[in-house]
Amino acid sequence: MLNHRHKYRYVKFLILILTFSNILLADKNLPVVRVGVLNFGTVNWELELIKRQQLDRLNSINIEVVPLGSKNATHVALQGKAVDIIVTDWVWVSRQRFAKRDYTFVPYSTASGSVMIKNESDIASLADLENLRFGVAGGPVDKSWILLSAYIRMQLDRDLSDMVTPSFAAPPLLNELFIRGELDAVLNFWHYAARLEALGNKTLVSINEILPALGVDRPLPMIGWVFSEKWAQQNPELVNHFILTSSDAKQLLANSDEPWNEIRTSMKAESEEIFRSLIKAFRTGIPRCFSQRDVESIDQAYAILAKYGGEPLIGEADQLAPGTLWQESVQENCD
Repeated sequence: MLNHRHKYRYVKFLILILTFSNILLADKNLPVVRVGVLNFGTVNWELELIKRQQLDRLNSINIEVVPLGSKNATHVALQGKAVDIIVTDWVWVSRQRFAKRDYTFVPYSTASGSVMIKNESDIASLADLENLRFGVAGGPVDKSWILLSAYIRMQLDRDLSDMVTPSFAAPPLLNELFIRGELDAVLNFWHYAARLEALGNKTLVSINEILPALGVDRPLPMIGWVFSEKWAQQNPELVNHFILTSSDAKQLLANSDEPWNEIRTSMKAESEEIFRSLIKAFRTGIPRCFSQRDVESIDQAYAILAKYGGEPLIGEADQLAPGTLWQESVQENCD
């Protein structure tokens, strides 16, 4: 005979089992959206929150996260139809469309890279970088490097690659070299810059800050959700519910600190300062809307990348391919 306490635990256990079973059954009955992401990327933060809060189920879909080892692997997975959606940039999408592949782009984040310097540094402007040790995330066709080079050319009439000897390397290595004092400044991705800021370093300039001087009057959504236009036309509700789910997650992350505690382990924040700095940087990059003016800004930025990055970056096309930006995501009167 079960006593009262044991009976309560037994009933509670049954309820948990039934609830879990119902979730599994519901997930099996929902249409699946397969999302390919880097297994170490920041996009995982949002996707983890979606699964923890069951935001996908609330929007009548089941998101299946497919972790992949590299950016190229995400491209291959999408092209091979192993996944339905990935995160990448509109430069890649445009190149694919000129190659007769119908991928299209919906903005995910406007977070930008930054040039970081030591707090006690004598560097006061970009002109002071001359002859200094300068680290750059990615390679010579990295978009932030090219935009910064274009800015230097316009403002100082100098070639940035002549001013400095860039050390192109992976983001975590650059941070390590910078902290050890082996680099005087680094141009790194937003989340690595946020980590350096939390450690007491400072931003000399962010890429978003130099855009107005380049004729781009607003932050650029450099990365976005990318999928086949044909697939979207065949599954309009699936796409709309996915984008709504992503928006719901961003709103939670924008407006409350509590959801961040749920995903803190995945963020690998070594301290409270780094944790808070990552939150601040992520929130800064949440797109508020996507209007025709944003479309025009991307066109302007593409022209700059084409001029200064050339064929290694954008291929033979000197303008963004039609359809690169998913027109269904462009909102009216949202500026």
